[in-house]
Amino acid sequence: MSRILVAALLLVAQLPTELPSTKFSSGQDIQPYFEGWIHNADGTFDLVFGYFNRNWQEELAIPAGADNSVEPGGADRGQPTYFLPRRQSWVYRVRVPQNFGKQVVIWTITANGKTQKAYGELLPVEEITERIIMTRGNLNPGDDDPNKPPVIAIAPIASPVVNARTMLTAMVTDDGLPKPRPVAPAKTAAPGDATAIQQQSNSAPVARPRGLTVSWMQIRGPAKISFEPAGATSVTDGKAAVAVRFSERGTYVVRAIANDGALSTKADVTITVAGVSAPGR
Repeated sequence: MSRILVAALLLVAQLPTELPSTKFSSGQDIQPYFEGWIHNADGTFDLVFGYFNRNWQEELAIPAGADNSVEPGGADRGQPTYFLPRRQSWVYRVRVPQNFGKQVVIWTITANGKTQKAYGELLPVEEITERIIMTRGNLNPGDDDPNKPPVIAIAPIASPVVNARTMLTAMVTDDGLPKPRPVAPAKTAAPGDATAIQQQSNSAPVARPRGLTVSWMQIRGPAKISFEPAGATSVTDGKAAVAVRFSERGTYVVRAIANDGALSTKADVTITVAGVSAPGR
C-alpha cells in the first residue's frame, strides 16, 4: 500500500462524523423565503413567502421601509414586521395580476447589519396549492379527502391599552375529522427493569392538545406581544381564548391558526394599542 494511500486513510479516520452546529441566540440575520405561488380562480396569482430568523431567541421588530421592503409596489405591502425565531413558513402573500408574466417580486430584509432577499416568480416548478399550505407540507390525501378544514374567525375586542390584559377569542367550527387518536396510557418501568427504556423526568416534551386547537402568532407590531397561555390550546364549545399584553403603543397584527390535526386555516386581526393601562389592570 502506498504511503499516499495510507496517509489518506488515516486522514479520513480522523475526520469528524458530524459537523458541530453553532446556535446563536441573537445577532444573526433574517432570510426571507419564497415558498411558491398559487393560481387563483379569478386568474390572479398569490406569491407566498415565509422567513428564517437565524436567531434561536432574538425576536426582531423591523418596520416596513428601507430595512423591510417589497418591490414593486412600495415599501409597505403588508409584509410581516415582527419576526419570530427560526423558520416560519407560508406567512405572507403578495397578489399579482393575471398578466404578471415573468416579472419578479423581491422581499428585502436587513437585520443585524446584513441584507437578504427572496425572489418570487411564476416558475412552473414552484406552483403550490392551498391544500399544501393547509397541511403544512405534510402528507396530503388530495381533494377527495372527506376532511374539511376548520372555519375560524376572531371576535371583536375592546380597545386595548399598554400593559393591560386583553382577551382574544377565536370562534371555530369543524366537521370533526380526523377523529383524534386516543392517548396511549403511559408505561411505567418496574424498578430494576433493565430492559425498559428509561427517560429523565425533565426530558419529556410538552404534549400538544389532541383534536381541534388554536395557536396564536404575531405578524406585525413595534414590540413583542405576550400570550398566555403560549402554544396551542383546545377549542371548547367552539371557542379558544388567549390573554395578551402589549408593551408599547402602536398597530399590531395577530394571527389565529385553527388546526384539526391534519388541516389548518387562519384569521388575522389588526389591533391598535394606545395609552397606558390604569393601575391594577
